[in-house]
Amino acid sequence: MKIEVPKRVKEIIETLQEHGYDAYAVGGCVRDSLLHSSPADWDITTSAKPMEVKSLFRRTVDTGLVHGTVTVMLGREGFEVTTYRIDGEYEDSRHPKEVVFTGELREDLRRRDFTINAMAYNDREGLVDAFGGIRDLEQGIIRCVGDPYERFTEDALRILRAVRFAAQLGFSIEERTKKAAQELAPTLAKISAERIATELTKLLVSKNPHLLKTAWEAGITKVVLPEFDAMMETPQNTPHHCLSVGEHTLKSLEYVDADKILRFTMLLHDTGKPASRTTDENGRDHFKGHSTGSEKTARNVLRRLKLDNDTIQKVTKLVYWHDYRPEPNAKAVRRALNKVGEDLFPLLLKVQYADTMAQSEYRREEKLERIRKVEEIYRGVLERKECVSVKTLAVNGRDLIEAGMKPGPEIGGMLNRLLEEVLEEPEINEKGRLMGIVERELRRG
Repeated sequence: MKIEVPKRVKEIIETLQEHGYDAYAVGGCVRDSLLHSSPADWDITTSAKPMEVKSLFRRTVDTGLVHGTVTVMLGREGFEVTTYRIDGEYEDSRHPKEVVFTGELREDLRRRDFTINAMAYNDREGLVDAFGGIRDLEQGIIRCVGDPYERFTEDALRILRAVRFAAQLGFSIEERTKKAAQELAPTLAKISAERIATELTKLLVSKNPHLLKTAWEAGITKVVLPEFDAMMETPQNTPHHCLSVGEHTLKSLEYVDADKILRFTMLLHDTGKPASRTTDENGRDHFKGHSTGSEKTARNVLRRLKLDNDTIQKVTKLVYWHDYRPEPNAKAVRRALNKVGEDLFPLLLKVQYADTMAQSEYRREEKLERIRKVEEIYRGVLERKECVSVKTLAVNGRDLIEAGMKPGPEIGGMLNRLLEEVLEEPEINEKGRLMGIVERELRRG
C-alpha cells in the first residue's frame, strides 16, 4: 500500500534511516492519507534518541525532550520527531510517571489511543498495522488499542476524543470501547478546561455535530457540559416544537455552517429554557425571557471552557438576540442591524434559519419567508450603504464641537439622537442636513 509522503518528511525519514535508525510517519497523518484526506501535519516516530536526532539535523527545537520529542526545522516548516517510547504508570488520568524509550515500533504503537491512529508508514517497509487499524477504517469503527479501560485510564481525554473522531469521520464506536467510556466518563473531571474545549470544538465543527448525543448517552456531557443534560431533560409542549430542548439543539446544529461561532451559538442558544419553563392550565409550555437566561448561561459555559474573548463576545450576543425577529421592512431591519451589529447580523439570520428548521412544521413556511424577506432587505441596505451606526454618520464629534458643543457626554447623546433620525430616514445622512438638526437643538437648549 503506497502513501504519498511529502518531500520534507521523506527527507527526515531517509536521513534517519541512512544513519542506521528506523523512522516512520505515524498516527493521524497515516490515517488521513488512507482516507484520501490531506493531513494537517506529519509526525514522525523513530528508534533514534532525542540527542541522536538533534545531531543529524542543522536546526531543531527541543519541543519535549523528556517525552522524546524534537521538532526538526526544514525551511519554515517544523516536523515533530519522537523516539519510540513506552509510557509508565499513569496517576492523574493524563501524565505517565515516567517515559521509557524503546527500540521497538510495535511497543510505541501499542500505547496509542485508537487502532486507526496506531499505524506507521515509510516507503521502505510500507504500512505497519499491528492492531487492525485498516480493518477498523474500512468498517468505520473507533476502537481502542488493546484494553480500552487501560487506554482511558492513561488519559481520560481519550473518552471525549472517541466521540470526536466518530463525529469527524462518521464512524461508530466499538461496543467495548463505548462501555469503558461510559464507566470512566467521571474521570474527565480531572482534565483541564482547555483540553476539553479543544475536543468539544472539533466535535461541534465536524460533519456530524449531532453525535454530541453519543457523549450525552455515555455520561460525558454530565461532566463537561451539564447544561446540555438539563436541556435533554426539558420537554417543549408547544405547537412550535416537537422535540425536547436538547434534541432540538442537536437538530439545529446540522442546519448551520461548520463554523465555530455558529455551532457554539446553536449549542447554547436555548440553555436558558430549562430554568424558564412554565406550563399553563392547558398543558402548554412557555419559555418567556429564555434568551436572557441563555446568554448568561452561555457566557458561564464559554468562560468555564476558557474560550477566547472574541468567541465569547460573538456567541453570547447571537444567543441573546436569537429570538429577536424584526419585521420585514427597511426601518425595522436598519434598527436590527444597529442593535445586533453589522458584523453579526448575517450570522443571526443563519442562526434563525437553523432554529426554525429544527422546530415543528407549525408555521414554518411563514417563519422562513420572514427570514428570506429580511435578508433581501438587509442586502438592499448594504447596497445603498445606508447608515446603521454612529460610525457611519455623516458627522462626528469634531463637527459638533466646531458647532459650539462642549466636549463631554452630550456629544455622544447628540450623535445617538442624529442616528435615531437617520435610522428612520436614511436619506438625511448628509452633513448639511444633520448639522441643521444640531443647530436647531442648540438654539432650543
